[in-house]
Amino acid sequence: MPTNLPTELLRSFVAIVDSGSMLKATERVFVTQSALSLQMKRLEETVLTPLFHRDGRRLVLTPAGHALLVHAREILDLNDKAVVALTGDALIGPVRVGLVQDFAETLLSGVLARFTQLNPEVQLHVRVAGSPDLLDLLSGDRLDVVLCMGAPDDNAAVRVAPMVWHGDAALLERPVLPLAILEPPCRFRDAALAALERDGRPYRVALETPSLSALRAAVEAGLAVTCRTALFRPRTPPIEAGLPAVPQVAYVRRVGPAPHPSIARLSDLMHAAALEL
Repeated sequence: MPTNLPTELLRSFVAIVDSGSMLKATERVFVTQSALSLQMKRLEETVLTPLFHRDGRRLVLTPAGHALLVHAREILDLNDKAVVALTGDALIGPVRVGLVQDFAETLLSGVLARFTQLNPEVQLHVRVAGSPDLLDLLSGDRLDVVLCMGAPDDNAAVRVAPMVWHGDAALLERPVLPLAILEPPCRFRDAALAALERDGRPYRVALETPSLSALRAAVEAGLAVTCRTALFRPRTPPIEAGLPAVPQVAYVRRVGPAPHPSIARLSDLMHAAALEL
């Protein structure tokens, strides 16, 4: 009887090689590191030979591993072509989306929810993080599409929006302005601090947090002011005057190279949604 090579094991094997480690590969195939180790053990037992050896902390392919890698890529390519031939351009498998917190609330209940309803075979994986982290994950092929913040002249900008001060205007009467900011790196944090220092306005950091919801709670409670776009949407109105001008920011959409047609469509839907925010 010929030996059958399970495609899920081959896909995990290729992901480990392409990402450079089991830890990074978990973000491509969406299994835990321990499950990935068990998969590689099964694959080695199937082919009756070791595929990796350790060089310090690095996993290095054995000669058999190098030989299998070539065939694994061919098998997966034929498998994916067969799926497309039978299902059209329907996407089966993971879609990896990166969002900054500003977009998460709106897009999770809007575009992304509708996309999963229309593509029930898709395994949607959403990463919410800061813009620099998301762009690093995209460049490392660990995300498929990203919607984040960037400079107004970014060539991937969907739209440009003004930064706005939010909070209780009565706080402006205090000799030292209480400020709420996100942890670095944060474009809004940098803009707020630079504007206040340039204006010579005394301030103190009343809240520093990684959470946009905590930032909103502090502003709505009247504890501090902050600098965001209109997407921040606290219950208090924006502060129209009395604080220094802050710059514009771009809503930036980036997509990985040669995306699957369904991922390209999702990217376009995210683009359209960002225009309406």
